[in-house]
Amino acid sequence: MTLCRASSLACARAIRLAIMATLGVVFSYNPTHAEDYPTRPVRIVVGYGPGASGDIVARILAQALSKHFKGQFTIENRPGAGSGLATTYVAHAPADGYTLLQASVSNGIIAATDTNLTYDLAKDFAPITLIATLPNILVVNESVPARSVKELIALARSRPDYLSFGSSGVGSGSHFSGELFNVMADIKIQHVPYAGTAQAATDLLAGRIHVMFSPASTVLGFVAEHRLVALASTGAQRAGAAPELPTIAEAGLPGYDTSNWYGLLAPAGVSPDIIKRLAEACNEAARSPDVTAPLALQGFDTMQGTPEAFADFIKTDIARWSRVAAAAGLRR
Repeated sequence: MTLCRASSLACARAIRLAIMATLGVVFSYNPTHAEDYPTRPVRIVVGYGPGASGDIVARILAQALSKHFKGQFTIENRPGAGSGLATTYVAHAPADGYTLLQASVSNGIIAATDTNLTYDLAKDFAPITLIATLPNILVVNESVPARSVKELIALARSRPDYLSFGSSGVGSGSHFSGELFNVMADIKIQHVPYAGTAQAATDLLAGRIHVMFSPASTVLGFVAEHRLVALASTGAQRAGAAPELPTIAEAGLPGYDTSNWYGLLAPAGVSPDIIKRLAEACNEAARSPDVTAPLALQGFDTMQGTPEAFADFIKTDIARWSRVAAAAGLRR
């Protein structure tokens, strides 16, 4: 049954790409068309609701792209299934460059853990570029008797049924930041999924959960108000929004490294000329104070790169989360 289903998906994909390639002689691969792009509004589909980290990045980027292309780039929120609904929608959208996906770390996690997807992240999408990264901040409720990473690990080992951590949902970056922590520290902090980081933070503040690996933009305000305690950041480098915090690797778990990332994907088959123009425009935006300043205030670091580099980045990310999923028994 699985083989038949996989074969059907492969056939459907091949037929769709063949049709797009045929039409592309007139449309997608016409250099004149690429030079005129865009001639109508472009949608950037976001898999999370308004105000989420990915939504913030997408809206700031859309403004910059609208200015660059002198056309309209709009945001369409399609939340659900850890961005799976939005990703499925864009995977099957026309390959004309007018429907794009705001991809995130959740896409790599889902690709690494879900064997029942109706799309292939590597084959059904054309990477454009990585746009921004945002480290998670490891925070605890003030009642938790731990003020460092080492103390938190020791507490989890001494009281294995005590601690719980909240996330923005199964398969989210905040979820797998916690699972990576569990695997590398050889502990078990119980995962509690929520509909979003705001809901998880509310329960963390109330003491109903104990720990979060949260985007900096969600929790640093509470840390400044002394309502939460920040222990470390999750990236390889210290967070620009909280440089005083050590990384988890520095604070007691060498080799730990994960951040939320946000990039732009198009359906496979979009003209390489359009992909190139979009990547160049995104890189230009990443150098603009109109983009870097508001993102920096939210804790983001802007990134630049080529479509090829982004493709390699996604491949590496999927491989990393595949290892974590296997170790934590989370593949489905």
